[in-house]
Amino acid sequence: MQLSKSVASWIAILAITGSLSAAPRKVHVVGLGAFKRVPYSRAGDPAGATVGENTLKIRPLIVDGLVKEWTTGESHDVTDRSFVVRRVLHINDELPGEKSAANRWVWQRGPWLLVDRVSGHISALKLPDYDPGVSQVSWFRDYAAYCGLTTSGKSLYAVVAQLAVRKPVLSKKLAAFEAANRAEPVCASARWQRDPFRVTFNPSGMGAVSFEIVPGSAVLVEDSDDSAEPAAAAAKAN
Repeated sequence: MQLSKSVASWIAILAITGSLSAAPRKVHVVGLGAFKRVPYSRAGDPAGATVGENTLKIRPLIVDGLVKEWTTGESHDVTDRSFVVRRVLHINDELPGEKSAANRWVWQRGPWLLVDRVSGHISALKLPDYDPGVSQVSWFRDYAAYCGLTTSGKSLYAVVAQLAVRKPVLSKKLAAFEAANRAEPVCASARWQRDPFRVTFNPSGMGAVSFEIVPGSAVLVEDSDDSAEPAAAAAKAN
């Protein structure tokens, strides 16, 4: 029995669709390269460099054999496929109209990045009240704990942010802040405790301050399609 033209067309379309859906997804290769040291000082990074710091250890973030970003410090695995790492920026330090024999570029510590090993997507995290020169982020699960600085620059806060959650889980004022008189560092890294779920902040010139956190489920959405846009990161709280 012969098939009608319309039925034959539908069979052909289904066959093509099936072959396309069966095509293997592109496998991305994502990783961090070897560390190297670069010149670094307060002259180039007034807010980020500490007194006497003259070099910075950096390493490349590589996706499919290409250097996508430069990073510094240790990375933190959030899930079995996503990790966070701090970006380092290479900034042009040449003044307007300045024509030096050698180009002037300086390194500065920057924001944190969320990297998806499967999709290869890289997105910048907008952590609430995060300040590159003040905030030393301590990670646990998908939570970031650090001392934050308000937009006015006059108040130091204890902040806990959860990835993909708009408002901070914790935001408590620790002290007034005066940049001219700040200690080095402003805060030591926060310490996490699993049971009970607690975080302890260590601001300079003050005693340790602890807060118990009400744990919530992770809400980070990881891409399932190469063509999808990266999941939205935590946005700056209003």
